[in-house]
Amino acid sequence: MEEPLLRIEGLRTHFFTSEGVLKAVDGVDLAVPAGRTVCLVGESGCGKSVTARSILQLVDRPGRIVEGSIRWKGATDLAGLDPAGEELRRVRGGEIGMIFQEPMASLSPMYTVGAQLSQALRLHRDLTRQEARQEGVALLRKVGIPDAERRFDAYPFQLSGGMCQRVMIAIALCCDPALLIADEPTTALDVTTQARILDLMMDLRAQNDMAILFITHDLGVVAEIADEVAVMYLGKIVERGTVEQIFSDPRHPYTRALLRSIPEVRGGGARRRLTAIRGMVPSLHRVPDGCPFHTRCDHAIDGLCDTTPPPLRRYGEAHVASCHLDEVPAEPPAPALRVAERAAPAAEEAGPLLRIEGLAKHYPIGGGLFRRPTGVVRAVDGVDLTIPPGRTLGLVGESGCGKTTLGRCVARLADPTAGRILYRTAAGDEVDLATVTGARLKEFRRQIRVIFQDPFSSLNPRMTLQQIVGEPLKTHGIASGGELKDRVADMLARVGLRPEYMRRYPHAFSGGQRQRINIARALITGPRLVVADEPVSALDVSVRAQILNLLTDLQEELGLTYLFISHDLSVVEHISDRVTVMYLGKVVEDAATADLYRQPRHPYTEALLHAVPVPDPGRRRERHAYEIADDLPDPAAPPPGCRFHTRCAHVRAGLCHTDVPDLRAYGERRRAACHHAAELTLAGVGSVTGEAEVDGRMAGRDA
Repeated sequence: MEEPLLRIEGLRTHFFTSEGVLKAVDGVDLAVPAGRTVCLVGESGCGKSVTARSILQLVDRPGRIVEGSIRWKGATDLAGLDPAGEELRRVRGGEIGMIFQEPMASLSPMYTVGAQLSQALRLHRDLTRQEARQEGVALLRKVGIPDAERRFDAYPFQLSGGMCQRVMIAIALCCDPALLIADEPTTALDVTTQARILDLMMDLRAQNDMAILFITHDLGVVAEIADEVAVMYLGKIVERGTVEQIFSDPRHPYTRALLRSIPEVRGGGARRRLTAIRGMVPSLHRVPDGCPFHTRCDHAIDGLCDTTPPPLRRYGEAHVASCHLDEVPAEPPAPALRVAERAAPAAEEAGPLLRIEGLAKHYPIGGGLFRRPTGVVRAVDGVDLTIPPGRTLGLVGESGCGKTTLGRCVARLADPTAGRILYRTAAGDEVDLATVTGARLKEFRRQIRVIFQDPFSSLNPRMTLQQIVGEPLKTHGIASGGELKDRVADMLARVGLRPEYMRRYPHAFSGGQRQRINIARALITGPRLVVADEPVSALDVSVRAQILNLLTDLQEELGLTYLFISHDLSVVEHISDRVTVMYLGKVVEDAATADLYRQPRHPYTEALLHAVPVPDPGRRRERHAYEIADDLPDPAAPPPGCRFHTRCAHVRAGLCHTDVPDLRAYGERRRAACHHAAELTLAGVGSVTGEAEVDGRMAGRDA
């Protein structure tokens, strides 16, 4: 057998803290063959990133490799090299490239893209400044950045997130590495940008005969790109095999649980409870005895799984799993809660809770302190929509389409430029929130609350849980003292947190727990409308399932109305009654969830639906028929005519380039802004039959 490009054996990377030794990587064996893509999968806190950083000895103090070998090209043991030595520096960047999760954080805002790319080129190659520029521009073209000569001199903040990630890939490829380590490179990107980055990486792998070690928590992405998969939990590899083996015949309960928690696009018109993994990854301070997964496993055997480390079982060539169970019992598919089965709230007869008419939000650009603006960004540009009480409207589109700005206008965190935001009070009156100010606006902010995207930056690190969740009660004069404490304790219990956590600070909680805190803070005032701005995009797929189920349960319990903002239509389908699609500040389609998913009327909706990764390796090429090229046009200078015509696969000369399409009704439950909506037959994602096929595949996996 040919020696793999990279072979890791018995790797242990520990962190030595005042509270004890944390075994972040605890005996990992892993091989990356030349020219292959190996995906390392698991939830946050399982040791994936520490494993990747250990390869190049980039582990932060107080962590260090304490045992094991990292064989590079069958000879050099990278674990034994001096971290600051010349030999390891030659390998870093020169033979092994690495790209990180946050492109905006990885690139320095102080230097141009070209300066940072040139620095990497000249560090490993004997190039003049001019030669480095020529090579750098060529690399930017290679990774698909348009107008590379101009973008070479741009600063990172002048580029989109997708373009910044392309720059990071260019830097990683500047010395033609044999191995590329990609640590969650698409997690922060929307689905269309993610699809283009994945395609780019696969194309570059083929062109350069390069191997890739791809770290992710998203098994949909794994199905798209992997040749081999290693599943990691609490510092150990619990299952390893080819991508076909892992998806068609998963043997470890953790692998099966990860697969079942993926929110697949079904097109079946069902609000379906997701199958979440119970609990959370244990702290490295308190690693369970026996099998590390037994505390969350539905099939754990008392007296065995909780006491004895599981053996490594082989299930054919290249497929191994570490589990006491030779066969995992079958599990039924998750129950579907269909939209049609939900009774309409009694208040719905009185009219919509929220009605938006002609809403616009424009931001001036250019100018200065004493100069006039040179233009405007039309972030929201004439939007009409309604939300009935007790229902969920999903608002979708790529980053930069105006979704978040619209949500901020609804919550009056931003003042609209034009239009009306008509909110129906409990008394039945309609109030235009766009004109409300002062003390009256404060009262409506009690009724309209926001769940923010980032669970880490949206919580004050200097405040306790009681202070964070209880602050709105004080601000609105609702409660204080003992009553405040009781209300906070009750709300924490509702969102699945223990009341005794009230004295803790945010750093003591995981990402999923922090988002539960965000939800508790939003709901503590008893709101009627909740604006949920990408509330699960920063979370692991398993935690995402828990939060989506929680939001659904709270809606049923408290009669909440949601404006749910997301770029991911697989998430939106599981929670929304109706979906509105935005593109460059305008609504391009609006329909009941089942109608939109089964047969979209706008080409942009079709592209978004098929950009979502499908957790089935056998279908990895399907989405390529619906891809949209290039990044979003500049919102300060949108294209004339239909704003989507520059990226549309169905564009026709003339009308699409010159005339703005009206948002027209197609039947009673759908609107679309496309000149050719009535004659186009666009591809949806499933039907009732298709949904049954999905359930059948899951049942077969469980058999």
